[in-house]
Amino acid sequence: MTIKNNNFFCATLSNAIIARRAQARRSNLLWTLLFCCLFVPSLVFAETIHYTIHQLGFNGKASLTMAGPKEFKGYKTLLIVFRAKGTNYSDEEDIYVDPKTYKPLFVERDFNLNIFGQGKTLEDYVTTKGEIHITKKDGDRVTEQIINNVGAVDNIYGFIFRYRKEGTFKTGDHINMTLPTRNLEFKFIGHQPLKINGKYYDSLYMQSEPVRYKIWFDSSAHKWPLRITGSYGFINSVMTMTGYEEQINDASR
Repeated sequence: MTIKNNNFFCATLSNAIIARRAQARRSNLLWTLLFCCLFVPSLVFAETIHYTIHQLGFNGKASLTMAGPKEFKGYKTLLIVFRAKGTNYSDEEDIYVDPKTYKPLFVERDFNLNIFGQGKTLEDYVTTKGEIHITKKDGDRVTEQIINNVGAVDNIYGFIFRYRKEGTFKTGDHINMTLPTRNLEFKFIGHQPLKINGKYYDSLYMQSEPVRYKIWFDSSAHKWPLRITGSYGFINSVMTMTGYEEQINDASR
């Protein structure tokens, strides 16, 4: 009887110590964050969502990061970073969006999509003129293109982050999305079960009309985009969430 009581006491004491240490770590983290906010104002919260991606017939890994405020070419922006890498492709995009509208101001892209092309591009969205200036570098070759009469257009990732922040997530909602070559209308369908790796999630589903993009959001307060499917020219892509993490970034860099 004494041995059992001692074992129970030791287990209780061990659990209490573990709980106390966890509480201390959380407290230290909060104090660290408070210190950073007060004395290092350039530090900002960032979040990264990790995905598997199926594209060009192969599986790969992708990530979508809201890196936070960033000054770029004299503009105050929010930086969204997209990275994807698979067996026969890679794609890196730095998307600088307007902090209020989440519409793109600049997009830097470095990509290799096998037979669909490769190179580096800079897209400059000159909304005051209704133009998009595109500079593409492929080795030593540089080409420039101007798309006219486009106004303020959307970027799919900027659209997703804006809706996470401001969307009502009400069944029947209609949200316009303007692209350089066409206009789409998203319709919020409602709750839909989504199976990921054998587990079912209660998702919030929306799709564009015509059906070019489909998005399943997590139904919790986080509203994570659990799955994103879309067509980019001739390329169809399916991204499925695998994880999530938060970081602290230095916006001054």
